[in-house]
Amino acid sequence: MKEKIKEYLESKFGPLRILSVKELGLESKQKPEEEIKGFGYGKPYFVAFETGEGEIKELVISSMRGNGFGHDHFSDRAQIMLWQHHAFNKLPKHVKSHDVGYFTKDGRMRSAGDAEEYFIMCDKVEGGEYAEDLNRLREDGELSKEDEERASALASYLADIHAVKRDDARLYVRRIRELVGHSECIFGLTDSYPAGSEFITSEELKNIERLSIDWRWKLKERTKRLCMVHGDFHPWNVIFREGTDFTVLDRSRGEWGEAADDVSAMTINYLFFGLLKTEGKEVEKDFRRLYDLFFEVYLEKTGDSELLEVIQPFYAFRGLVVASPVWYP
Repeated sequence: MKEKIKEYLESKFGPLRILSVKELGLESKQKPEEEIKGFGYGKPYFVAFETGEGEIKELVISSMRGNGFGHDHFSDRAQIMLWQHHAFNKLPKHVKSHDVGYFTKDGRMRSAGDAEEYFIMCDKVEGGEYAEDLNRLREDGELSKEDEERASALASYLADIHAVKRDDARLYVRRIRELVGHSECIFGLTDSYPAGSEFITSEELKNIERLSIDWRWKLKERTKRLCMVHGDFHPWNVIFREGTDFTVLDRSRGEWGEAADDVSAMTINYLFFGLLKTEGKEVEKDFRRLYDLFFEVYLEKTGDSELLEVIQPFYAFRGLVVASPVWYP
């Protein structure tokens, strides 16, 4: 491990000689063979080295443990580390940050200190957004067998991924907490509504927030429901090709969550487009058919009748999305 630390430090400081690597606070107690046992697992380490010019430098290299409190995923920890590197040197008298980086799978250390923004590179997907199907139906298109097959395929897909469970009570509680308080979820959405909206008052938004807190306490003990999720399963994130062949896009807010999140994200759009078609009078019959069919297929495949007891706050969340002047203007 010392060689990998040396390799990394030389990328920043040029040729050097490692003098010691010890767990911070135990510099005088550790035996040589114990020096770097916990490196990369949340323990801060004191590193002393001599540069090629003969200068002695002493630095501390820290990582984080995934011990709850929003640190469950490596992306959570990366967010904190990146922010710290960005912010430490802007505050007078704060200890200086020299770099921020990451460990590779083979234990090597790489710098990310010069990053300004991050990007992701994915395959190009051919096809059309599922929202195009819903818009066609909204504009007086006729419900086809393919429309029903596609709704069934989407419900079956969710049933399959939701069958993958994870035993992590703390993570389920976090997901329910984020449903309420995350910037992209209920509280973030209520804050995004402009003051003086014609169709909803601030008191109504406050009441939604109050009720969502009540629902959090109803759901947070149902931790056995934690499962694999997409996280933002709406019609613009599904690309169909021929028939029922599709690809999903833009998975969001974690690998694991509550199945009701995915189900509500898709099915509220059947209600939304159905109301648009009748100018708000009722959910038009073809969209009602797709809504009912989706639930029939999903519940038959999963047997998850409990979903109907927990989906309400997720519909509140998705309702705030589709009524939003920002997201659905």
